[in-house]
Amino acid sequence: MTDSASHIAGLPLFPLQTVLFPGGVLNLKVFEARYLDLVSRCMRENTAFGVVCLNQGSELRSTDGERVRFESVGVLARLQDVDAEQPGILRVRCLGGQRFRGEPPRQQDDGLWFTNAALIDDDVPVAPPTEFAATVTALTNAIESLRSQGHLPFNEPFQMNDAGWVANRWCEILPISLAAKQKLMELEEPTLRLKLVDEFLRGKGVVQGN
Repeated sequence: MTDSASHIAGLPLFPLQTVLFPGGVLNLKVFEARYLDLVSRCMRENTAFGVVCLNQGSELRSTDGERVRFESVGVLARLQDVDAEQPGILRVRCLGGQRFRGEPPRQQDDGLWFTNAALIDDDVPVAPPTEFAATVTALTNAIESLRSQGHLPFNEPFQMNDAGWVANRWCEILPISLAAKQKLMELEEPTLRLKLVDEFLRGKGVVQGN
């Protein structure tokens, strides 16, 4: 794999039935040989892999020629923790990084997918507009509720003064379709992403008032 400031050649891909967001936490149980090799290589070379959302096919390799289709826009995943649960099984914790847009992918003989990827600029940090203050507060409350239950799906430090970060964390926990999450992840305007989240929360009665 080679890369530059804006491109990565030969980026390995991990298609999953989920949408990873920049700054998001991804926990994986890895046992297929192609992905065990991938994790080992990323650990050894300190490199990332790309997570892309499956829209057809299975996360597991099929022997019956099942067609696999996945989104072209994904997010880089960098390893944070790797634990050998037992021989042949790894528990992996990753952190979402920069978004990318992949060229038509190609597949190795072992089933691992690759693409040449153009990196998408990170969200420009911007404070949440005051009209979304209730949505920011609601996320703070949600985090405290999750923490009290012993479950915290977000990486610290929390960035409540960043509209993109707040929108991304809401997108991760909202009960919306993968297709909707994918579209929100791809939006390159963080304030618009937060606005759409705010509208959804108000429509569900989660957020009220100004």
